[in-house]
Amino acid sequence: MLLSTSILSIKDKNRFKEIDETTTDFIHVDVMDGKFVDNYNDYEQLNFNKKLDVHLMVEDVINYIKKYEKFHPYFITFHVEINQDVKKIINYLKEKNIKVGLSIKPDTDLKKIIPFLEYIDLVLVMSVEPGHGGQKFIEKTTKRIDQLIKLREQNNYNYFIEVDGGINQETIKKVKNVDIVVSGSYITNSDNFQKQIDNIIC
Repeated sequence: MLLSTSILSIKDKNRFKEIDETTTDFIHVDVMDGKFVDNYNDYEQLNFNKKLDVHLMVEDVINYIKKYEKFHPYFITFHVEINQDVKKIINYLKEKNIKVGLSIKPDTDLKKIIPFLEYIDLVLVMSVEPGHGGQKFIEKTTKRIDQLIKLREQNNYNYFIEVDGGINQETIKKVKNVDIVVSGSYITNSDNFQKQIDNIIC
């Protein structure tokens, strides 16, 4: 299991360097436009040595891709729920040689993402409602993860399965079968980032 640490709850930008020096595999960058979700978060600079895992919770996906591609992200993930041509955006990211992630909210029917599974590199399963950090893990997420694993095996798909929301020392035990886990406030609300990472990734 790989760890992607969300910087959403880090208020002191001076601590970005501290998270970059931990053993986390990715820096998870939550971007919100205040329209797709009722919160706003954007970055003008991202100076990290770790691979960037960018999660776009936005309506105007293409324009945000254009903004964030300059940071050379490993993944850019957007939401299947947007009212746009999902396949067109997938193709756009592939043309940029950026690995494509597609995210799904907790209450969205899994059937909505199935037509795109053969084309993408990552499925981000939201285990909370997107938009705010520090929420409680939604238990039904585990069944969705199991379904995505089964679909991957049955169809020989190659996507990573990532879960995001409410991940801490206890809830991580429920998602041990995913490829990447996102944790934010559990790690970044502490005085010692590495200690918290060691507590959940062992």
